[in-house]
Formats: sequence, C-alpha cells, structure tokens
Amino acid sequence: MEVTLKSLAEFLFQRRCLKEIVSSDSGDLSRIVSDVCIDSRLAKRGALFCCLDGTKRRGVEFAQDAAKSGAIAVIANERILNLDIPQLIVTDAKEASGLAAAYFHGLPASKLLMIGVTGTNGKSTTAYLIRSILKAGGMKCGLIGTIIYHDGTREEEADRTTPQAPLIQSLLSRMVQNGCHACVMEASSHGIEQKRIAGCLYDRAVFTNLTPEHLDYHGNMDNYFAAKKGLFERHMRGSWKVSTNIDDPYGKAIQKIFEPYALEFAIHNKSEGMISGFIIDSSIRGIDMGINLPGSLINVSLPLLGEYNAYNSLAAASTAWSLGFSPDVIKAGLESCPPVPGRLERYFVEDGPVCVIDYAHTPDALEKVASTIKPLCDGEIWLVFGHGGDRFRENRPLLGRVAASLADHIVVTMDNPRSEDPEDIALQIVDGIKSSLGNPEYRIIIDRKQAVHFALDNAKAGDVVLITGKGPERQIIFKDHTMPYSDYEALKDWCNLRGKRLL
Repeated sequence: MEVTLKSLAEFLFQRRCLKEIVSSDSGDLSRIVSDVCIDSRLAKRGALFCCLDGTKRRGVEFAQDAAKSGAIAVIANERILNLDIPQLIVTDAKEASGLAAAYFHGLPASKLLMIGVTGTNGKSTTAYLIRSILKAGGMKCGLIGTIIYHDGTREEEADRTTPQAPLIQSLLSRMVQNGCHACVMEASSHGIEQKRIAGCLYDRAVFTNLTPEHLDYHGNMDNYFAAKKGLFERHMRGSWKVSTNIDDPYGKAIQKIFEPYALEFAIHNKSEGMISGFIIDSSIRGIDMGINLPGSLINVSLPLLGEYNAYNSLAAASTAWSLGFSPDVIKAGLESCPPVPGRLERYFVEDGPVCVIDYAHTPDALEKVASTIKPLCDGEIWLVFGHGGDRFRENRPLLGRVAASLADHIVVTMDNPRSEDPEDIALQIVDGIKSSLGNPEYRIIIDRKQAVHFALDNAKAGDVVLITGKGPERQIIFKDHTMPYSDYEALKDWCNLRGKRLL
C-alpha cells in the first residue's frame, strides 16, 4: 500500500500528535512517502525525516541535509526557518516518529501477538524461553532483543536492546511478511522513556526484577522504575496481562499497581493457586525444577544454571500459560530452548576446566553469576573481567569487591575502554579488590585475549573459568576505532593452540 504524506499526516492528527502543517504548496501533501528515517545520512528520495534531538545536537540541525538528500518532508517539534519542504509540526517528535513509522509499514504490531519483556536482568533469556515455548506450540515468533533481531527468517546482530522506532516497525513488518504469528521484544528503560516503542501495543508483558543500572541516565531508582512502569501504563492493549516476579520488591509493586492485570510468579513468596517453582537439583550442566501451574505440576530439565534462570523459566511459563498453552507444550518449549548467547554459556574443555561466558557487567549481575557458579564448582573459580569506559565509574570498586568475595583467582582486563585508559579502569577495579575482606590472587592483563588464555592455562580440571562483561559481543570499542574480538573465539583459539577439544 502506497502511503501519501497527506494520509500519514491525517493518521498523526487522529492520534492527537499533529499540531500543524507548514507548507507553501498543498500539492506537496500528495507525494508518496518512500521511507521514515531519523538519520539524515540515511534519507533517500521520498523519505520523511524525523528531527529527533540527540545528546549533543538538535535534530532540526539536520533538516537541510535531509532535504538535500531527497527527503520530501520533516517531522519536528517546532518550525524550521528557510526549509523548502513541508513540515509536520508535532507535540512530540519522538512519539510521532514511532507512529509515523508504524503507519508507513502498515501497523504491523496490530497483526501480531505482541509480548514485551522488561526489567534489569533476565530479559534476553526470558525472551528466548518464551519464543521457544511458542515454537513448541506451533506459533512462529520473531525476536527483538539485546543479542539478536530475528524477523522469522533472517537473524542479525542487535545494535541495542530496543532499537529506534523506524527499525522496530521495519522488523515487525518483515515478521508479518515472513508469516510470524507473534513477536517477543525486550523493552529497555531507555527504549520506553525515549518512546522508541511508540506505535507498539502489547498483549502480554513480563517484569523480571529491578536492580541499580543506568542510574547515570535515570538519576535514581524511582525514575528508573517509573521508566519501566511506562510499558504497562501506555503500551498495553485489550485483556492484557503482565507476569511479574513478586520475590522482587519492584515486581511486587508492579503486582499491586496493576493488580487486575498481574499474574504473580515466585520461588519463595508463593501461595496456593499461584504460579510458582522450586529447584529439585542443580549442577554445572543445568537445573531440574518443578513448576506449579494452576491445576498442574510439571517437572523440567533445563540447560540453564542458577536460581535466577529458574525465575526466567517461571516468567516464560506464566506468559505461555496465560495464552492458553498446555503444560506439555510449556515443558517441551523450556527444555528445547537453544543456548542463549553470552548468558551463562558453558563449554567443557577436554581434560580441563569448564569455561563459562556471561554478559554480567554490573556488581549485582556479577554477584548473581558468581554465586550461581560457586556451589557448582568442584575446584576453584578463575574470574576474568573488566569494565566499560565512560560510564558507571562508581561500579568499578564494587565489581572488585564482589569478585574478591567469590573468586579464587582474578584476572582484571579490558572491556570496552572507549575514551578511557583501560589501565586506569583496571586499577579502579583493583582498589575494590584490595579493600575487600577476601584475599584472592589477582593480576592485571589488559589484553583480553591474553587474559583469557592465562586463566585457561592455569586452571585445572574441576575449576571454572568465568569470563564476564562482554557475553555475545564481537568487538572491543575504543575511542576512535573498534577491534574484532569475541570471548568465545578467544576460547576456541586457546583450544586450537593447546590441542584441546570442546566437549
């Protein structure tokens, strides 16, 4: 279906988003829109350019560049002087960009079962688990998240947890074209607050937990929680439900605020008739757990580690149960879920240690991961990690203290140093190690590949080499360049050099 500038403007007006149209020629509104974009460098002939403010520059500064590249109109919060193409002046350019992209792509979210997953930790694993259950039940499901975007046919590496609105709508449109019945999408606090999910309404949602993160952006936990809460306040539809973890205080708050729509799940604070779980057995190879669904009990064997993955499984089971999937399908979907890249990925080395790769990059996440591994480890824990530059400096000594309390050997290395000196970042982590009550052996090896190889060279059979911070990432980011790198590739390279096999 061809979209004219006039019909798109009428759609924005109906959504109470359009204030006025600035144009010297009414005939301009009959032109066909070829794309909706927010980057003037990507504007092509026929595009509608959305002027969104960035952290350093205002979006209206790029309107002339977009016009020169062929844009036929702009969306903006204010009039732009000396611009020869129509201007759609709106109440909120961020929201309007999402609505415009949704309309341009044929309102794809209205044609899919939409499931949103939010919280601090566990979003990616929960999304993978939900998709796996839906697949077991015969429902083709796309995925938008931290690790990958999958349109039902093609997979691509994710640029960010919740992409910008035009890409979200393009992905949803491709899902519809590829025969998907549903989409499961991670909704980050940035994505919700910056209105990247405008144009999306959800049928189901999950709230996993909330721990300190992104406070450099949100300022405090109240603001962070308010951003997450916005998903349920502004982006749900119909007889929606949110599955919320009531063992988490913020999850309990979600249950109280949205009580008519909330489905509780828990491991500890459980009561009769609610969805709950319990761990039967746990080892380095996975967990066996029981899941109490209303009217039935299922026992599942999961290729996942730790209690927090039991929570993720409960979140997925709760969502699937609310959609009418049978206990047998839920069990099959949980047990057949493929490994989630960079989320407690386990690799068993021939005659050597177990290597675990995880994305944990905050003190809370590192504590959860290391605490999960420690009781499952027959030997010692070798921990290899660093910290990203230009953000969360206060976390560095905290990471060091967490590491010192749980690891036997620590190798401090680089993560994504960006504009900072990786040696300075490492020394701030070491300050935390030194201030802790623990007394682990530690050293600094800035080259991350060398750091991984050192730990693997010195670890013995029964030990665990835990590599955290980057997970599935495939590059190291410096101030003015990026360098290809993968923790998994570093492991494989070590195996090749030492003549070892991954079992």
